[in-house]
This record gives sequence, C-alpha cells and structure tokens, in this order.
Amino acid sequence: MKIFITGASGYIGGTIAAALVAAGHSVSGLARSDDTAAALRQRGITPVRGTLDDSETLAAAARAADATVNTANAGHRAAADAMVKALAGSGKAFIHTSGSSVVGTRARGELVEAVFDEYTPFTPTPQRAERVAIDNMVRAAAGNGVRAVVIAPSLIYGRGRGFNPHSIQVPWLIALAKKAGVAKHIGSGENRWSNVHIDDLVRLYLAALERAPAGAFYFAENGENSMRETCEAVSRMLGFGGRTQSMTIEEAVAEWGEGPANDTMGSNSRVRAKRARAELGWQPRGTSLIEEIEIGCYAAQEGKIAR
Repeated sequence: MKIFITGASGYIGGTIAAALVAAGHSVSGLARSDDTAAALRQRGITPVRGTLDDSETLAAAARAADATVNTANAGHRAAADAMVKALAGSGKAFIHTSGSSVVGTRARGELVEAVFDEYTPFTPTPQRAERVAIDNMVRAAAGNGVRAVVIAPSLIYGRGRGFNPHSIQVPWLIALAKKAGVAKHIGSGENRWSNVHIDDLVRLYLAALERAPAGAFYFAENGENSMRETCEAVSRMLGFGGRTQSMTIEEAVAEWGEGPANDTMGSNSRVRAKRARAELGWQPRGTSLIEEIEIGCYAAQEGKIAR
C-alpha cells in the first residue's frame, strides 16, 4: 500500500512509519524542512514538503495514497478537514490521532472515579471541546465515502522510532526528579491515567488500517497507574528509594505550563479499550509502564541498566 503520514518524524508517526516500511509498504511523510526531508529519506520514507497549513499539499498527498494517517497535531482542524474532504467518495482509510484527554478531568492530582469506554457518553472540558469537535468531524466523513477512524491513545510510553524516541510525560517526571532530588507529583498523586506501550499502539494502527470500519472510534490502553505510582517507580529507578514529594498545581504550572499541568500531569484520564479488543482483535502485550521505567528503556537511558 501507499500510505501518507503526517508527523512521520514524531514519536507516534515515526514509529508507525518504521513499522510500515519494515512490512514492505510505500510510505510518504510530511516534512516541514529540508533537514527533516533528508532524514525521512534515510529511513525509506518519501518526503512531502509542506506544513499542516498547506491544505492543497495535504489534499494532494492524501489523494495520491491508498491510506492516510494523521499523527501530527490533534487540534489542527484545517489540516484534518483538508484531507478528509480530499478523500470524499474514495472509500480510502483516514486515521486521525486524538487522545484520551478528551475525557480527562482536571483534578489537581486527586482521584476521580469516572472510567470511560468507547460507548460512554461524556462532556469534554472547555480545554478539550475543540479536539472532540475535530474527532466528530473526522468520523462524520464516514457518511461521505471515507473510511474515517479516530484513535485516542492514553499515556504512551516506551522507546519509539521517531526522531525523538520518547513521549513527554515520563521524561518530564524523570527530569524533574533529577533536578529536585526527589520524584514529584501534583497533590496526593492519586490521579490516574490509563497507559499504552508504543509498540502496542502501533499494532492498533496497523489493525485499523487493515480492517477498522468507517466512523470507528478507539481508545488505546493496557492498564492504568496513578501519578504517585509512576513517580515511585521513577524514584526507585533513579536510586531515591521510592520516595516522592507533593507539589502544588502552581508549582507544576511553573514547571510544565498551565495546560500540561492541569490537563495531563494533574488530571485523570481513565479509559478502557473495549472496542479495539472486541472489533479488531487487538491484544496489547507490551512491558508495563512501571517495568519500562524501572528495568526498561528509561532505566537504560539513565544508565541504570545495560542497554
């Protein structure tokens, strides 16, 4: 197949692209610079020069491909709109990447009991309303002859194949712990996030490319942990004995910014990927988040274990 990927140099898109190239597919990827284009070529990916604001470039690339995977920016409405409109009536697959923060609850590090699967009604926070509107727009393209699918990963971990091989949350916790000499969470740290290994997430994308029905929405998760549990693992890995320390939301905002502190590091996002398992036969099997921190890629990166 010919597959066009936005975000082909990123954590999710780069790992998907590597898997598709390895499987013998012809992959093209959006490249914002000559350096990125050259790096994509080295990885066997045909660069498409442009940005998410180049609607005509995106439309042409999507039309030229057998399937399109959008992993670059979940909140860029114009880019998603340009591609799904270009695919109208084609029957081709368009997979859009959202995130489980669409059901997230701002909680300043405290536990919220609500758990969501793909069929649970929810009202997004004002900070995620536009992202949900984009998800709905993409899924609605199923009524216009596009095999449009939305995948909403939870907290992603593990070593990827993009130019930056890691997602942000765990590296943020590690960096802060090293700076402070103790792993730190917001409030009690009892807020919980579902999580998924990058390798399992890629397998879900490949399954969706092959057989997901038009209009489908999938969460991606394989368990959940509290931020306190995650910080305790970081602490043990760094040799701090599992010790953690609370910080205020204001301190977290100063460290990470208002949105990330409130909508990621201090929030709850508890989901269950029921539909992906039942409909696509997806069976995640990656190393758990805690193991990956203590004896996996994060420990290896910090020199705590042999690579």
